[in-house]
Amino acid sequence: MSITNSTSSHPAAFLLVGIPGMEHLHVWISIPFCFAYTLALLGNCTLLFIILVNTALHEPMYLFLAMLAAIDLVLSSTTVPKMLAIFWFRDRVINFYTCLVQMFFLHSFSIMESALLLAMAFDRYVAICRPLHYTTVLTGPLITKMGLAAVTRAVTLMTPLPFLLRRFHYCRGPVIAHCYCEHMAVVRLACGDTRFNNIYGIAVAMFIVVLDLLFVILSYIFILRAVLQLASQEARYKAFGTCVSHIGAILAFYTPVVISSVMHRVARRAAPHVHILFANFYLLFPPMVNPIIYGVRTKQIRERVLGLFLRKDV
Repeated sequence: MSITNSTSSHPAAFLLVGIPGMEHLHVWISIPFCFAYTLALLGNCTLLFIILVNTALHEPMYLFLAMLAAIDLVLSSTTVPKMLAIFWFRDRVINFYTCLVQMFFLHSFSIMESALLLAMAFDRYVAICRPLHYTTVLTGPLITKMGLAAVTRAVTLMTPLPFLLRRFHYCRGPVIAHCYCEHMAVVRLACGDTRFNNIYGIAVAMFIVVLDLLFVILSYIFILRAVLQLASQEARYKAFGTCVSHIGAILAFYTPVVISSVMHRVARRAAPHVHILFANFYLLFPPMVNPIIYGVRTKQIRERVLGLFLRKDV
């Protein structure tokens, strides 16, 4: 397949390198990647199944968790299968428009996950700080509106990117030094004035991470204040215990983002494969650990998972 196209300013396809400088280790690297992806598929599909078939779990917290599982499934499935194809079969070619679609889904669903973690923080805030109003505040229509708002924000922010990238002439070659089509990795191959893309990408990332994380932290300040005002120590442990799973999900999502961002600025001279491995970790880690965190920490889900497997053994 030819990766050039003389009738267009962009190539017909790009070549994904994988992890630069570690091509000889691709097969070995694929083992933990495949294991993590398998865990993500099994864990998130199990969570979705249990929440959907058990009407007792059709409560705000579990509905948000079902949305998180669905987002994690799409987020990991957008990139990992192609990654494994590169590692196992050296299938490095990706169609130009397929690349743009992958980039759109990757960034859109990352933004949706950030918004959903914020919505889950609001859920915990109402449950602990306004418990008597929980059922009247977090109604079905409100949850639907919050989910639609998360989707709308992500799609609105990411829709311009494919159109902006399509107009460039890619004179720096078709080789992307990455495992998947990420916005800035594609922009680096473009000729012409890419300042708007650079500024837009940074602005969106800062807007999402800083704003969402700021509101999450603010929610937990109010939650902590409400918990400390409880009379007994047992009540405090019980109240804050309902937040542990969500805090784990927040750390799993934002910690790799922060580390990757710091690495790009502090360790600019680090080998390219270091940055690529951190970027892959960011995509694989949250979808893998979120079902484990909620499965272990949430009694209702843990009991139903055990019941599901015990029923099969009978």
